Amino acid sequence: MLRSLVFALLCPLSFVVTALELSGPLEQGGMLIGRVAPGERIELMGRPIRVEKDGVFVFGLGRDAPSQIDLITRNGSDEAKHHRFDVQQRTYQEQRVNGVPQKTVTPPKEVLERIRREAALVAKARADDDLRLDFLAGFRKPLEGPITGVYGSRRVYNGTPGNPHYGLDIAAPTGTDVFAPAPGVVKLAYGDMFYSGGTLIIDHGHGISSTFIHLSEVLVKAGQTIAPGDLIARVGATGRATGPHLDWRINWFDVRLDPALVLEHFPARKALSR
Repeated sequence: MLRSLVFALLCPLSFVVTALELSGPLEQGGMLIGRVAPGERIELMGRPIRVEKDGVFVFGLGRDAPSQIDLITRNGSDEAKHHRFDVQQRTYQEQRVNGVPQKTVTPPKEVLERIRREAALVAKARADDDLRLDFLAGFRKPLEGPITGVYGSRRVYNGTPGNPHYGLDIAAPTGTDVFAPAPGVVKLAYGDMFYSGGTLIIDHGHGISSTFIHLSEVLVKAGQTIAPGDLIARVGATGRATGPHLDWRINWFDVRLDPALVLEHFPARKALSR
C-alpha cells in the first residue's frame, strides 16, 4: 500500500506531520519520497537516511530488494517506531546481446587497472550526499526513441552471462541530442570509459543521480549546474554497445533504480513542491 505524500509536500512548512508518509512505488527498482515530523530521524534496514528540517527524505529500492523492508523513525527523545512495508517482487527477462566488442566481454589483463580506476570514479560521483532537492522537480525522458533495453534484465553478451542491465536503453542515431531529465549539478563528465564509453553523471540531491552512457559527446563539465531540458550530451555507440543508443540510469547512492518507474511516479509535469 502506498502512502500519499502530495498533500503534505504542498502544504505550508508549518504543517505538522505526525506519521511516516511515503509516495512512490513499493517495488523493486522504485524511488520513494517521504516525510516525517520535523526533527525525526529515520533508518532503512539499519541504514541512516538524511532528513530535511521539514521532514522530507528520499530513498530507493534495488533490483533485488527483499519482500519486506523495515523503516525506523526516532524522535528527539530517541523513541523508536518500527514500520514494515511489503515490497512488490518483479520477474526479469533475459536479454541476449550479440555483436558487442569481445574485449568488453572478456577484457585483457592490461586494461583491468583502467576498469578499476574508472569504476572508482563512478562510485565516487554517486557517493556524494548533496544537499540539493532537485529530485522534487520530477523527471522527463532525456530523449525520445524506441526502448531497446529495460531495467533488471539478465544480460548475456556474445553468449557469456554478464551483470544485469540497470538502465533504460533508448535507441537513436549517433549525434542525437540528449537533454537533462531534471535539474542538478554535473559530478562526472568523462569522454571514454572502457565499458560505458562517453559517461556523464548528474546529481539531483540526497544521493539521487542520473547516469548517461555510450555517449559520442559530453557537452557539459564537472561542477556545472544543469536546468531541466538543457542540452547535455549526444547519443553514441561507445564502450560495450552494439549500436547507437542512450543508456540512462538512476541511482540512490549505490542502489540502482528503474528510470521507467521514476518517470511513471514522479513525472516533471506533476513535480512535487515543498
